[in-house]
Amino acid sequence: MKILILNGPNLNLLGKREPEIYGSKTFEEYYQQLVKKYVDIELHYFQSNVEGEIINKLHEVGFEFEGVILNAGAYTHTSVAIGDAIKGITTPVIEVHISNVHSREEFRQVSYIAPVAKGVIAGFGLQSYELALQSFI
Repeated sequence: MKILILNGPNLNLLGKREPEIYGSKTFEEYYQQLVKKYVDIELHYFQSNVEGEIINKLHEVGFEFEGVILNAGAYTHTSVAIGDAIKGITTPVIEVHISNVHSREEFRQVSYIAPVAKGVIAGFGLQSYELALQSFI
């Protein structure tokens, strides 16, 4: 089973950016833990601050992988194009968020991903990614 974890803008700053919201662990540290724990899953990871690169990656894996775990960051709330890319592929996508976006600013409660995603997991810290991964398993 091939699963892509796809992170959007500013998630490269995990461990440094607003640790009171996002924690103090880098995503690379967390990802290595997942790889060690789920040895039977072929995990891939890609992060970009560029909307078009996220869309290109969805197109690249969207007909071959069994799942995509997507934290589109702020693009969740602004990108019709990423939502359209998800509609155009056959691989199921689960939207994840580290924080509970529904308890934050009003604009974060709007998602252009959720209507086209298999599901949404939010508010469980980095564990949100593992919960999404378990749903594919």
